[in-house]
Amino acid sequence: MSKLENKVAVITGASKGIGAAIAKHYAAAGAKVIVNYASSKEGADKVIKEIINSGGIAIAVQGDVSDKADVTRLFQTAKTAFGNVDILVNNAVSQGYAPIEQISVEAFHQSFNVNVLGPILTIQEALKHFGDKGGNIINISSGASKYPLPNASLYSSTKAALDAFTIALSKELGAKNVRINSILPGATDTEGAASAGVTAGSEYEKMFVEKTPLGRRGRPEDIAKAAVFLASDDAAWITGEQISVSGGMYGF
Repeated sequence: MSKLENKVAVITGASKGIGAAIAKHYAAAGAKVIVNYASSKEGADKVIKEIINSGGIAIAVQGDVSDKADVTRLFQTAKTAFGNVDILVNNAVSQGYAPIEQISVEAFHQSFNVNVLGPILTIQEALKHFGDKGGNIINISSGASKYPLPNASLYSSTKAALDAFTIALSKELGAKNVRINSILPGATDTEGAASAGVTAGSEYEKMFVEKTPLGRRGRPEDIAKAAVFLASDDAAWITGEQISVSGGMYGF
């Protein structure tokens, strides 16, 4: 039996990068997948096509995770399509990088709305659908929550909040048979990283690789494999943890 057979997983921000990789790995492991996206329908449709062509089951649902009505609709669509929800992966992210002098009120609210309020809303809704059987929540955090970089104070703060949230909720939700953990990726080759200047051959990339004992940047599939493990029964005794998937990179 596949690790996630007969499970239904909602994955936010899954039209590209780490979210897309998790969606494809979950489907390959037997899960029925809801690919949430905010604006990139083209990206979401591409992920769905790849999953279906590989024999998996998936649907795409547009929605802003910081909008309560959108979140309610996201989970209702999942229930209508597949009957239940077993797994929630909070991957949607706002990646704003700027020196402190340039952080605007609008940027603050955008980052905290997506990175912190979004998981609050999705978890609240997921709990309604998990029911008595319990469920599994995985928050995609960042190594930046523990080792912030210059110009990443806002982003790092949101991820630190998400980690604290994960620990607190593990204590609240354990009695309901709900496990919740954070994955902290290191420097990973994604579009978000590229927008921050971490591109192939750049000085930033060289710095990250030099600081990584395994000698390369992460790939989205590296994170996805850890997410499959945490969602499976192999991780049944793991909750409230912050699991670094970084090639051994600690600090800068």
